[in-house]
Amino acid sequence: MPPQPPRPNATARPRRSYDQYCAAARGLDAVGDRWTLLIVRELLAGPRRYTDLHADLPGVSTDVLASRLKDMEQQGLSTRRKLPPPAAAFVYELTDRGRALLPVLQALAAWGAPALAERRPTDAVRAHWFALPLLGALAALDAEGVLEVRLDEGVFHVRTGAGAEGCDDGYGEGEAPGEPDARITLDAVTCAAVARGELTLGEGVRDGRIELTGEGVLAKALREA
Repeated sequence: MPPQPPRPNATARPRRSYDQYCAAARGLDAVGDRWTLLIVRELLAGPRRYTDLHADLPGVSTDVLASRLKDMEQQGLSTRRKLPPPAAAFVYELTDRGRALLPVLQALAAWGAPALAERRPTDAVRAHWFALPLLGALAALDAEGVLEVRLDEGVFHVRTGAGAEGCDDGYGEGEAPGEPDARITLDAVTCAAVARGELTLGEGVRDGRIELTGEGVLAKALREA
């Protein structure tokens, strides 16, 4: 039986607090529990059903996921709504306050990237988990547009420049809506090297480790990076 979403009237557990008049402590009161920031990572790619969240958060129990989602609603980080027919399914999505955690997760991903050495046998992987470090790599490009990224593990798309604001929160799972300005194909090992700062996207293209298609401004910037 697939995991079921939490009931709207589920009793919330008492919130723990550091009880410190400190901005960092207040922030950790809201997102310091295990799994919360990873749920935010998933929702930054767009609204998700409970079953989709559970599938892309391997290792989380249904009880913990339900509890964290309830806490996030109470903290004003996310909302739950029902899609209109014929879908008629509930989805979770971030509020403006929740979406404001994007640079926090980007900074955390940049700090944690050096730990992406050899992939451990127990490590799960999803393609869109590489979106955060790639957004950092793309930030230095003087180009706007939509980049579709293809790995063996799946496809996601990221938006660069001003186009990153107000749509998919900078990245989204699956193929780009419409025709992307550029498309790259690479493997997870190469993506991890980019995340660690050992390889630029331009170097990967020139070395043949990254296949690039596209002729616009974004594709040109990637070739020259």
